[in-house]
Amino acid sequence: MHDDRRLVENRLGRVLTERIMPAIYPESVPLTASIWVAPDEPVPVAEGLAAPRTPIESGARWGAPWGTSWLTVEATVPAEWAGKTVEAIIDLGFDQNMTGFQCEGLVYRPDGSPVKGLHPRNQWVRVASPAVGGEQVVLHVEAASNPIIPFFGPTVLGDKATAGAEPQYRLGRLDLAVFDDEVWQLMQDLEVLGELMHEMPEEPARRYDIVRAIERALDAVDLRDVNSTAAAARACLVEVLAAPAVASAHTVCAVGHAHIDTAWLWPLRETVRKVARTTANMTALLAEEPEFIYAMSQAAQYDFIKRHRPEVYELVEKAVSEGRFVPVGGMWVESDTNMPGSEAMARQFVHGKRFFLAEFGVESQEVWLPDTFGFAAGLPQIIKAAGSKWLLTQKISWSQTNQFPHHTFLWEGIDGTRIFTHFPPVDTYNCSMHGREIAHAARNFEEKGRASMSLAPTGWGDGGGGTTREMVAKAARMTNLEGSPKVVWDAPADFFAKAEAEYQNPPVWVGELYLELHRATLTSQAKTKQGNRRSEHLLREAELWAATAAVRKDFEYPYAALDRIWKTVLLHQFHDILPGSSIAWVHREAERTYAAVAEELTTLIERAQWVLGGARTGPNIFNSTPHTWRAVPAGAAAPVEPSHSCSVAERAGGGFVLDNSLLRVEVDIRGLVVSVFDLENQRETLPPGSAANLLQLHPDLPNSWDAWDVDLFYRNRVTDLTEVDFIVAEPDSGAVRVARSFGSSTVEQTLTLRAGARGLDIDTSVDWYETEKFLKLAFPLDIHADRYACETQFGHLFRPTHTNTSWEYAKFEACNHRFVHFAEPGWGVALVNDSTYGHDVTRTVRADGGTTTTLRVSLLRAPRFPDPETDHGAHHFRHSLIPGAAIGDAVCEGYRINLTPSTPGVGAAVEPLFTIDNDAVVTSAVKLADDGSGDVVLRVYEAHGGRASALVVPGFDVAGFQVCDLLERPLPGDTPATPEGTGVRLRLRPFQLVTLRFARSPESRGVNSLPAQRRRPTSSW
Repeated sequence: MHDDRRLVENRLGRVLTERIMPAIYPESVPLTASIWVAPDEPVPVAEGLAAPRTPIESGARWGAPWGTSWLTVEATVPAEWAGKTVEAIIDLGFDQNMTGFQCEGLVYRPDGSPVKGLHPRNQWVRVASPAVGGEQVVLHVEAASNPIIPFFGPTVLGDKATAGAEPQYRLGRLDLAVFDDEVWQLMQDLEVLGELMHEMPEEPARRYDIVRAIERALDAVDLRDVNSTAAAARACLVEVLAAPAVASAHTVCAVGHAHIDTAWLWPLRETVRKVARTTANMTALLAEEPEFIYAMSQAAQYDFIKRHRPEVYELVEKAVSEGRFVPVGGMWVESDTNMPGSEAMARQFVHGKRFFLAEFGVESQEVWLPDTFGFAAGLPQIIKAAGSKWLLTQKISWSQTNQFPHHTFLWEGIDGTRIFTHFPPVDTYNCSMHGREIAHAARNFEEKGRASMSLAPTGWGDGGGGTTREMVAKAARMTNLEGSPKVVWDAPADFFAKAEAEYQNPPVWVGELYLELHRATLTSQAKTKQGNRRSEHLLREAELWAATAAVRKDFEYPYAALDRIWKTVLLHQFHDILPGSSIAWVHREAERTYAAVAEELTTLIERAQWVLGGARTGPNIFNSTPHTWRAVPAGAAAPVEPSHSCSVAERAGGGFVLDNSLLRVEVDIRGLVVSVFDLENQRETLPPGSAANLLQLHPDLPNSWDAWDVDLFYRNRVTDLTEVDFIVAEPDSGAVRVARSFGSSTVEQTLTLRAGARGLDIDTSVDWYETEKFLKLAFPLDIHADRYACETQFGHLFRPTHTNTSWEYAKFEACNHRFVHFAEPGWGVALVNDSTYGHDVTRTVRADGGTTTTLRVSLLRAPRFPDPETDHGAHHFRHSLIPGAAIGDAVCEGYRINLTPSTPGVGAAVEPLFTIDNDAVVTSAVKLADDGSGDVVLRVYEAHGGRASALVVPGFDVAGFQVCDLLERPLPGDTPATPEGTGVRLRLRPFQLVTLRFARSPESRGVNSLPAQRRRPTSSW
C-alpha cells in the first residue's frame, strides 16, 4: 500500500503539472501591449491612464528598481469563443516560487475603475463569462517593479538612491484565453485529495479509497484531450469527496487574510499600493464567492487607500457594509508591543478603533497581531481599557528553545487583567489551504479534548495578493471531508465568541509573551528607536502644555495637529520599522520624519509655554514630569535656584573623584568607574575590583535574520574597550570627559554628578562605522537578587537574574523602557536611560562569597541585512546610575532623564491642572478630550506595584467627572474613583490604569469647545 501511494503521488504530480494545468487555458490569442514609464515616483491614476504609450512585447525587459510603468493590453475576443469564459493572462515576469516581494500590478478599466491586482499566483483577469464574441478588451496596469531583495546578504537595492536603473523583470505571457472551469475544478479535486492522501496514516482504509479513486480519475483523463475528459475524471472522485468528516473532527475556522507589512523590504509609499492591489483583489473575490470572508487589520492601511486610492476605497466601503470584508485588530498599525511607551500603546487602540468606528461603524473586539515579535506584560489591561477582549498572534510559534504549551489560553498581565488569547496551530499567517497545513493544525493543537476549533488566516501577504480562488475552492472541498479537519469560513469575532464559549476554563499564562527569537530588534537602527522615544515624550509635553494653556489662557488647542502627529508616530511603531528590520530607505525616511515631528512639536510646546508664562524674561522651569522637580510641582512652571556643581578632584593612582555629598564616584585613568559610593547609606555599589561604564565589543553574525537576531554565542568573544585617547576633568560642570577609538569608530563619554542628585549621569556619543559588531555598556553591581524590575507599559515586570530553566536561559536579551531596578531588602540600584531598550543580565559568585550581578545595556549593532549600513553615523545616549534607589526613585528618574524640565525664558509661574498627593500614582497624559467638547482628560496609573490611594485635585472649575475607557467613553459599574471635597479619591490596585474625564463649567470652555455639530459623538466612540 505504501508503494502504491508513492507511485500515485508521483504520477499525480506529473499529470497535474504537465497536462491538467496547461489545459485550464486551452485556447488563446496574444494581447497587444504598450507601456509608459513614469519618470520618478508613482503618479496619480489619471495621469498614468492618460500618458502616451510605446509598444512592447512579451519577453521584453522592463522596470528599474522601485519604478512604475503603466502597461496597456488590448485584444478582441474571437467570435468562436462565444458562450465561453474568457480571461486575460498578464505575467509581469513573476517568480512563481515567491508569493510576494517582487513586481506587482493593479488593473484598471479605461474609465479608471479598479479591477483587481496582479501577483505571482494571481495573474488572471476575468473578461467575460460568458463571452458573446467580438468584445474589445482594453486593460491598463499600474505595474510596480519593486526589486527582489536578496536574503540575507548586503544589498544596494534597499535604497532608491543606490539601487540603479537596470531593468528587473522580463514580461511573460500576455494572452487572451479561454478558461475551462471543468478542468480547473478537476485540478482542485485532485490537489485536495492528493494532499489528504499524503497526510493520512499508513493503514486506514480511507487512504486506500482515495488512492484508488485518484488512480481511476487519472486513468479516465485522456492526456491528449484533457478538456473533453475532465468531467469523466471528476466523476471518479465524487464518492470520496462526498464522504463526511467524523463528528469529532477538528474545525479550522478560515478567515481570508493578507498580512501586509506597513513597511519592510519596501518603503511606506509602496505599502499604499500593495494595500490597493490586495484589497481590489479581495473585493473582487468576495463578489464571486458567497461563503468567503476577508479580514484586514491596521487602520492606517485603510487610511492609505482612502487618501491615495479613493476608487479602491469605495470598493472596500461597500464590502465592509455587506459584512464580509471585516476590519479587525482595532490598532493604527500592527505595532511592536515591546518598545512603544505606555501612552503610545494606548493610542494605537484609540486611533485604530476610532477610525473603524467613524468610517464603518465597526468596533473591533479582537486584537490582531500575528507577526509581532513578542508581547509586553502590560498589554492585557491596555486591550481591556480600549474595549477589546481577545488577542490573536502566531509569531510565538517561531521560538527557538521552548515550545509554548497552549494554543488557546488566558493571558494575564501585570495588573491581573486576563485576555482570551489564541495562537493558530496552523503555525502560519499565510495559510494556503494546503492539506499539509490543515492536517498540521489539527495534529498540533494543544487543547485537544478540551477545545475543538482553531483559526487559520488564509492568503498570501506582502504583495502576494491575499486569498486566491484556489484556496476558496479547496476550503469548500474540506468543509466536511472524511480524513480532514472541517474547514469553514468565519469572521474572527465569531470564531473567538464560539471558542470562548466552548472553552470556559482555559489555562492561564502570567507575564510577558517572550519571543525566543528576533531579540536584536531591541537594538538595531538606534536612530529610529531614539526618534520614537523622543516623539512620545514631546507629544506628552505638547498635550500637557496645550491643555494647560487652553484652560488657563483660552489657548486654541491644536486638535488636528496632535491627531496627525500621533498617527505619524504610531505608524512608525509598526513591527518592522521601530524594531529596525526594514530596508535602508525606510529608516532614512523615518529619521527625517522624526526630525520634522520634533520641530513641529517643539514649536507647539513653546507657543503654549509662552502663552502661559507671559514675557520671555524669566528663569522659569516648566516641569513636564509627573513628579515634583527641584520644588516645581508636576505640570507646573516656577522659578528655581541655579544648581551648583559637585567637586572634582584628582584620584590617587590617576583619574578623578567626583563628590556631591550624596555620592562619591571614582573614575580611574582608563576612564572606567571603579567606585560609586552611596554616602547616605554607606554602601558601595560596585563589586571589589570591578569597573563600570565599561564598553564591550562583540562580533555579531547571527545564524540568520541579521537585523532581527542575536544568538547567544556572540558572548563567546568580547573586547573590553579600555584604551583611552584622553581623559580630562571639567570642574565647572562637575564632570569627567573620556574619549576612545576602536576599529573604525570613536566614542566620547561625559560622566557627571549634579548637585543634590543621587545619580551618576553618563552621556555617550559614538561615531559608529563597524560591521557585524555589537556594542554593550556594562555595569557590574554588588547586589544579590534573584530577580530585577524592568519598566514596561503602565508599570514594570520582574525578570529572573538566573537561568534555572530553559525558559530563563532563552531570555538572554530583554526589553526595558526607561529603567531597570535591582534590589536587596533596604537598598537598591537603578539604571535609567533616554533611548535604549535592549539589555542583558548575568550573575556570578565571587571568591569572597558575594554575588556580582552585571547589567549590560545594548547600544549599537551593525548587521548587513536588510540595511548594509545599519547605524553608521553619530549617536548620543544618556544613562544615569542611581544607587540607593527604591522602585519609586527608578520611576521618577526614568521620567526625569526623558523629560528634562525646559527653560523657555518666560516669566510667570504656572499652576498645574491637577495635583496628586501620592507619587505612586503617576500621570500618563493630560489633554483635552478628543471629541472637541473642551473636557479635560487625565490618565494615571499605579507605578510602584502596590495598592495606592491618592487624591486628585483639579486646578480649574469642574462641573463633574467620569471614569472612562481609553476612547474617553464612560465606563459602567463600580469604579476606583469617588468624589472627595473638591477632588477625586482614587484607590488603585497594583499597576491599575485609570482614565478620568473632567467636564469644565460652560463659561470656562472658550475656543476649545467645538460647536455641537462638529463634535465627535461620545456615545459612538
